Amino acid sequence: MTYRWAYMDHWRVDTPRGPQTQYANRRLMDDFVKQIAAVGFEGLDMFDFQVYGLTGMFGSIAKYQEYLQDHGIAKIVNLFRGIMYDPRVADAHVRETHDEIVESTRRMLGMWSDLDIENLIVMPASLYTSTAPVTDDKIAAAAECWTRVGEMSLTEFGVRTTGHHEFFCAIRTFEDIVRFYELTDPRYVSFFCDTAQHCIAGVDPVDLYERLHDRVSGFHFKDTRQQDTTGAYQHRPDAELMAPQTDRWFYEMGTEGGLVDFQRLVRAMDAHGYSGWVTVEHDKANIGGDYAESTALSMWYAQQVLGKVAS
Repeated sequence: MTYRWAYMDHWRVDTPRGPQTQYANRRLMDDFVKQIAAVGFEGLDMFDFQVYGLTGMFGSIAKYQEYLQDHGIAKIVNLFRGIMYDPRVADAHVRETHDEIVESTRRMLGMWSDLDIENLIVMPASLYTSTAPVTDDKIAAAAECWTRVGEMSLTEFGVRTTGHHEFFCAIRTFEDIVRFYELTDPRYVSFFCDTAQHCIAGVDPVDLYERLHDRVSGFHFKDTRQQDTTGAYQHRPDAELMAPQTDRWFYEMGTEGGLVDFQRLVRAMDAHGYSGWVTVEHDKANIGGDYAESTALSMWYAQQVLGKVAS
């Protein structure tokens, strides 16, 4: 194993004012960074909308990166762009909106050019319910959109554009995901594998990685205990919170009853020579759990279990 571990910055703690994230104040940010650095994380993934708060807290994103490095975190690795899809303005399957998606992405990357990121992560299609029926032409339109964005992000900013498929994303099945990447230009569009999201959608992330290993630019490692059996992916606006079958989809690596075969995945990654970053994610771990505990348990599993999987 030659990859490094990053942390996706879902994190919150209970305070007298209720649950607070690290963006609430500098003390909570100090606690957050010290916790993840102490257990061995070297990088950080974050959402684009959180950059504004960091600019206010530290003066600039460059100052925040210096702060991270001073506290043991080497860099911000990936930035997840939270696009508010609207077919009237910006929606990848609507070709008339592609210019806006390209230009808004260019503006965003230009504003935050001090970020030394490797990947811009995007959900490459809108919600399933906003896109259905999902047709070959809609997948082709999305592929055209992100090839344009990817060419711009790489040639102008040195940042790869990479697709991340939530279980409620319109492009969610094994066949549709593979088709999407067949239609995109491999020079400009990569695949970002989220282990739990694919399992929830009924897709084996190891099989998907085996099929698309030459397109992979990163991973979100998290587990789940169940597949979506009630059509939760069709709920809006938030299929993760409105699912009738569960109030918690996501768990840390090594959870009892977890569906993701991380050891098999790591063996496949080693076999294909993957050597980049791997990001641990704890989306909504505070629902019946604790972020600090989940973070420590996941890094223990990464070091003591996955670290001993023979290459």
